[in-house]
Amino acid sequence: MVYGRFVERIIKPTDNPTPAIAKADGVDYLVLPGWKIFMIQFLNIAGTGPIFGAIMGAKFGPVAYLWIVLGCIFAGATHDYLSGMLSVRNGGASLPDLIGKYLGNATKQVMLVFCVLLLMMVGTVFVFSPAKILGSIWEPAFFVENFGSYFFWIVVVFVYYIIATLLPIDKIIGKIYPLFAFSLIFMALALMVVLFVQWPTIPELWQNMENMGAERFDNGSLIFPGLFITIACGAISGFHATQSPLMARCMKHERQGRPIFYGAMITEGFVALIWATVAMYFFYGEPAPGYQLIAGGVDALNDAPSVVNIICNDWLGIIGGILAMLGVVAAPITSGDTAFRSCRLIIADFLHMEQRTKTKRLAVSIPIFAVAIALLVWQMADKDGFNVIWGWFGWSNQTLSVFTLWTLTVYLARERKPYIITLIPALFMTVVCSTFLFVSKQAFGLPVYVAYGLGSAVLTVAVIWFAIWKLKNK
Repeated sequence: MVYGRFVERIIKPTDNPTPAIAKADGVDYLVLPGWKIFMIQFLNIAGTGPIFGAIMGAKFGPVAYLWIVLGCIFAGATHDYLSGMLSVRNGGASLPDLIGKYLGNATKQVMLVFCVLLLMMVGTVFVFSPAKILGSIWEPAFFVENFGSYFFWIVVVFVYYIIATLLPIDKIIGKIYPLFAFSLIFMALALMVVLFVQWPTIPELWQNMENMGAERFDNGSLIFPGLFITIACGAISGFHATQSPLMARCMKHERQGRPIFYGAMITEGFVALIWATVAMYFFYGEPAPGYQLIAGGVDALNDAPSVVNIICNDWLGIIGGILAMLGVVAAPITSGDTAFRSCRLIIADFLHMEQRTKTKRLAVSIPIFAVAIALLVWQMADKDGFNVIWGWFGWSNQTLSVFTLWTLTVYLARERKPYIITLIPALFMTVVCSTFLFVSKQAFGLPVYVAYGLGSAVLTVAVIWFAIWKLKNK
């Protein structure tokens, strides 16, 4: 309500025709009601991110609250709003095109590949995880005996992805997304009410600024940068900037930007805060943590979807079980289909291939799904495949936010606007992502003091580089 208005005054919405009006094609460019765009945008960017990320991030302790609140307001919502508005003012341009315009063609080519790979990873991981949950409930015996577990649901989810990717945005996404978004919000609100009824004793922020999970759960990850990679969608996520152009192509006027882009991110942060608080009870409640009080809690300590199911069923009963199913099944599916849709539009923009014609949409989509199937087969064949893809997805997701923030900083600087609002988050996330790369065992695995030193060096280079660019482009 305060900082969002401040950012809106900087961008200054105009009455110029939006892409939905100027480039209407009835497929991707078409006007939708503002409330529906908000619901679709919220579910596009949320999925299971503010749930699973907040649960895993809560293992660090209440310091997670600070990142969710400050990151969401000053980094994530600003990132989403400005990238969405920049797309609106550039004819609904996709993220690689925006990056190329402000950071150069070479960066555009790199980020084009980066975005496509990220979106295919999102789609792939969000095929297997809901299929696994649905398969644990029911699966036709014929498919299990002849093709193995989860095959039936993997095919069902994948067929839906193909249909949702190819059809006009108002045919499936515009109809079912608002319902799922409402369910996700209602689940969070119901849990918040139960929190006030239960009133569990949980760790206070001022007493536990260290990594509480290091002792209890063998969570040896460093708060910096581990926390800022683990909690992405509830604070800031580069994936959001790939989704904003979808809705930028459906807005009737620019004044809808703040409630849709900034508002959806704040709503997501609100959901993340509720789940982080519920997880604090589950991991650290006193006199006994929740996992010791709820049946099956001990077995769910390292499985975020199981935590969701256990808590919802225990606190909310049958209705909670239904909402939990929507949260851990429908939410990832609705992130996966828009990921593939964004991937199609990014490639089509690069190839300058119109998407009004069905055959053109199909021509772009077939290679995308072929690669996704290959990734899925490898993920299922390798027992660590899912964890490997998810780990690199987390880092690449935040790295994409770095490039988006630098794009926005250059834009604001060129327009002689207060670029400090994106420069500080850009520098911070640059250090987070580079330090994670240096210290993570998935990458270089360097000693902590070396990784922190190199992260500081990256920060210095980034500041000097921007200062030189600013002087040259005065």
